[in-house]
Amino acid sequence: MKTIWLINQYASTPETGMGGRHYYLAEELAKKGYKVYVIAAAYTHLLRHPPIMSKDVEIEKINDNFNFVWIKLPHYSEAHSKQRVFNWFNFAWKIKKLKNLSLYKPDLILYSSPSPFGYMGAKSLANSYNCPFVFEVRDIWPLTLLELGGYSRKHPFIKFMQYIEDTAYKNSDFVVSNLANAVEHMQNRGMETSKFRWIPNGFSLSEVISKDPLDEDVVVKIPKNKFIIGYTGTIGVANALDDLINAANLAKEYKDIHFILVGNGKEKEELVAKVVELGLDNITFIDGIPKKQIQSILALFDTCYIGWHNNPLYQFGIAPNKLPEYLYSGKPIIHAFSGYGDPVKISKSGVTVHAENPDAIFAGILELYHMTEDQRKILGENGKKFAIEKFDYSQLANEILSFLAK
Repeated sequence: MKTIWLINQYASTPETGMGGRHYYLAEELAKKGYKVYVIAAAYTHLLRHPPIMSKDVEIEKINDNFNFVWIKLPHYSEAHSKQRVFNWFNFAWKIKKLKNLSLYKPDLILYSSPSPFGYMGAKSLANSYNCPFVFEVRDIWPLTLLELGGYSRKHPFIKFMQYIEDTAYKNSDFVVSNLANAVEHMQNRGMETSKFRWIPNGFSLSEVISKDPLDEDVVVKIPKNKFIIGYTGTIGVANALDDLINAANLAKEYKDIHFILVGNGKEKEELVAKVVELGLDNITFIDGIPKKQIQSILALFDTCYIGWHNNPLYQFGIAPNKLPEYLYSGKPIIHAFSGYGDPVKISKSGVTVHAENPDAIFAGILELYHMTEDQRKILGENGKKFAIEKFDYSQLANEILSFLAK
């Protein structure tokens, strides 16, 4: 039995966080007969229910072939804490010590960003075991910090991060990204193009099929006999929900159009206050619901919204977790996006409009609103077919296995 180690400091289980990319990839690899370890930090700001640790390393058995390895790290107060930065280096150091544990020897190690610093510990492990090494890029650092954070390229921390990124591209056997066009950036940093593989974010087919029903207190908040534009996910700056609210303000004369925003996040209070200030009665906020109920609430929407800012980083592609679930729901999508590789446009599953443009979002909503039920159904069916063909984690796991074959 071959063994695969997936190292991602921010990975989680459905019980501690959201599950996510590496949990579901590991689950599918285990079903295919591989021994899999997912190695993660036992504390990050993304965990809803961090595991309680009594030792530096604890192993949680998920099933016979799949184990979660938790690395104890200090807690910190919020995402911008200095302790979070210290934990990047701490994690890199601690994972080097995994070779002292009685884990199955890896036949392949994959290390996943965003923090590039863990690469140092993960590559050291791969060298110790003399096994192939895969470097996965989910956020392009330090480029993201330069574009969004306003840091200077001359900053010592940025220069160090740049050195690690370039070294990882040079010394890894394969380089993976969930951003379809990230190869363009990587080539410019000296990577051999032949190393690159695109493995998008996906969804667990078994999970969405076995969806849980909504709680009754959620169902009663969704108005009947309305055309529902729905959003599920984090209520945050990156999701361009401010633009959606401005579009809802333009739509207020249409009494049968209603907007539902499902989720939590630090921007939620500000957005609720804005809705009150505008005097809008066509928007309902609903607190976050369990992941296994997402398909149940999507079934009550007429169209799903996903939005972005007009950011130059999106020339490399996008990888939202929610989009595969939207596509699978069979609902048409309104996509406010200006960038590369638009899955909604490619799959013909909805309407794409310019990012950061409430007028365009409103026009896209009206385009879907004025379609017949059958026309919207065709768009939804296109999306569902595309999701099953391109984003099922069972198929994406085969891409991981292709590295072993080579």
